[in-house]
Amino acid sequence: MEPVQFRERFYRRERQSVPAAREFTREALADWGVRDRSYDILLCVSELVTNALVHGVPPGRGFLLRVLPYEGGVRVEVHDSGDGVPAIPRPDADADGGRGLLLVEALSDKWDVGERDPGKVVWCEFGLRT
Repeated sequence: MEPVQFRERFYRRERQSVPAAREFTREALADWGVRDRSYDILLCVSELVTNALVHGVPPGRGFLLRVLPYEGGVRVEVHDSGDGVPAIPRPDADADGGRGLLLVEALSDKWDVGERDPGKVVWCEFGLRT
């Protein structure tokens, strides 16, 4: 049996990138036969991509979405060239935004931020039932 290859795609800094990234991920999960936690994975892709577009992708640039299957799970990475390190804010209950990383923290098994040159990679992982 051949090992399953990761999938990646580069997206421009535009609104259409969020649904396109979600669909790209949905297709990869379907190809790999991943059904367990697919809703959580897709929601976290939406949140990480939105954060990259709003906070991490400078004008004229884009971001890379990488989805990696591994033994017993799936890892999602969003690579951007922006400065700063994402952190979980504690938003006001009446605030319109600021809950994306709270969702990622709640839905994924773990998440973190890594360095890249330039920028960063924000990732999350999901263990799957076998």
